[in-house]
Amino acid sequence: MNYTYYPGCSLEASADSYDKSLKSVFSDLGLGLSEIVDWNCCGATAYMSVKETVSLAISARNLALAEKAGLDIVAPCSACYTVLAKTHKIMAEKSQLFDHVNSALSQVGLSYNLGCRVRHPLDVLVNDVGIEAIAQKAKVSLKGLKIAQYYGCQIVRPYATFDDAENPVTMDKLFEALGAESVYYPNKVRCCGGMLMFTFADVALKLTDELLRCAQENGADVILTTCPMCQANLDMHMDELQQSYGHSYTIPTLFFTELLGVAMGSSISQMGIDKHLVPLAANVAKLLETKI
Repeated sequence: MNYTYYPGCSLEASADSYDKSLKSVFSDLGLGLSEIVDWNCCGATAYMSVKETVSLAISARNLALAEKAGLDIVAPCSACYTVLAKTHKIMAEKSQLFDHVNSALSQVGLSYNLGCRVRHPLDVLVNDVGIEAIAQKAKVSLKGLKIAQYYGCQIVRPYATFDDAENPVTMDKLFEALGAESVYYPNKVRCCGGMLMFTFADVALKLTDELLRCAQENGADVILTTCPMCQANLDMHMDELQQSYGHSYTIPTLFFTELLGVAMGSSISQMGIDKHLVPLAANVAKLLETKI
């Protein structure tokens, strides 16, 4: 199975370990990824409310490039995934915008004819490869590891294409099949604050504190996420949380592909887990180094 790949801006910078671990996992499972040549920023989620047609054209340019390959497009960043999927849906449902966007694309010799399916890697892994097939290839058992499965607010909203919008379970089932325990985590689709961390930090810090506190109170060893912004917010602001709320947290937040890569046999350092600001506890690191 082959896919076009849209890494988005974050995976080439702050979330480079997400990029590395995703490519490693896909390679281990025999999945082909071909990065879109000359891709551009998706425009981010906020821009659609500013200049709709322009933002759609920016996003659709990536879809037009991917469409040429005749393959599904894999977008690991939750924001990128949502923007690309929303662009496709809007163009499919609103003929006038379809025409306007393609008029803009025609200026650079492109057009988008709705022939590309936008996929999140979690969807691809669970539904194209299959949980059982992945578990059979695992080289490290995750037995004894307790995980807070954090999906964030975008990969199942507004489009619940591969999981439930209120209680997604695909990540839970995947890592439970690898031996881990999913702790009770009712905050699994709550927002981390996103870009508010740079504009209204007090709001974002409160949301982040609630996410970390829930995970810690329910005994999680790690939090798994599918989103670069979520990972950054949960990993980078421990000092501010201590100063604002007097709360101290030691739970690391990992990209789900990092932990999956370790289960497939890669080392913690190969997956970039040791580069995060909050380190794994020694007992967790030891567990992840034990081969089946």
